[in-house]
Amino acid sequence: MSVWLPTAPCTPQACAGHTGKAAGVARAVLRLATALALILLAVPAAAPVRLLPARPRHGLVRAWSAALVRSLGIRITVHGAPGPDGGRLIVANHISWLDVPLVAAVLPCRMLAKSEIGAWPVLGRLAARAGTLFIERDRIRALPRTVETLTRALLAGDRVTVFPEGSTWCGRAQGPFRRAAFQSALDAGVPVQPVRIGYRLADGELAGAPAFVGDDPLTASLWRIARARGVRAEVWLLPRIPPGRHTGRRELAAAAQQAVLGGAEGERPLLAGVPAQQRPGGPDQPPATDSDSAKRPAASVHHCVRSSPASASSLRTPS
Repeated sequence: MSVWLPTAPCTPQACAGHTGKAAGVARAVLRLATALALILLAVPAAAPVRLLPARPRHGLVRAWSAALVRSLGIRITVHGAPGPDGGRLIVANHISWLDVPLVAAVLPCRMLAKSEIGAWPVLGRLAARAGTLFIERDRIRALPRTVETLTRALLAGDRVTVFPEGSTWCGRAQGPFRRAAFQSALDAGVPVQPVRIGYRLADGELAGAPAFVGDDPLTASLWRIARARGVRAEVWLLPRIPPGRHTGRRELAAAAQQAVLGGAEGERPLLAGVPAQQRPGGPDQPPATDSDSAKRPAASVHHCVRSSPASASSLRTPS
């Protein structure tokens, strides 16, 4: 893995604990079996579904994705409306592998994911048949070709979701948005749709179980989520940034990040209810967005958060 990939300070031990009620073992096993059945059902169905017209295709994708998330015991709350159809770049903060079906349950779209996912058994085949766009994270020279691929998809009217942090964070803090993917929205002349994702318990506290950070194995993450009770996923569909409002990808990325991190009147900010001392780095650490140096090349969505090797902190970059 390249030492220049983005990293996060989050670890499973510090960030992924569940403080709420726990489900019984039998219920957890049933949840995992239901989720597996849904995935196995989707593999042969993905290619034919891709051939359907947009409206029925999106309806099926929304229904299946919502069923997958709910099969794991997670309720979904959506704030805002998807708006009109058409090509748009969807950008969201990244907490868990659950973010992918969660976004698809609200806004059916194509995903940008790391190329390694394409080699995963079952899930890799499903991702490819669902129209996922893959990026080679360790090859910075491949970024221009990835941006061109994104641009073509947007020009074709597709909605494409990118997690521009390049790594998962636990939800108590946020990484800087990498700028390269925003160039595709500028080149295609399409709006950017900021989306805020959060996982909370019934009392409003952040839920740690969904966090997929650090060296957390996927099996451990699956079991932790299946055992958790009372987890609610919140999706905020924020106002779209129309084409032409920002002429440079730096300004466009900053505007999208501010929308995702902040909260307008009536919205819940990403870090609402999280004491400063519980956030990665403590109360005196500057926001992660302050560490994005203007001197670094702008050709990659996978620049490092800081100039330390990736081995010094979280290596989790699922998307």
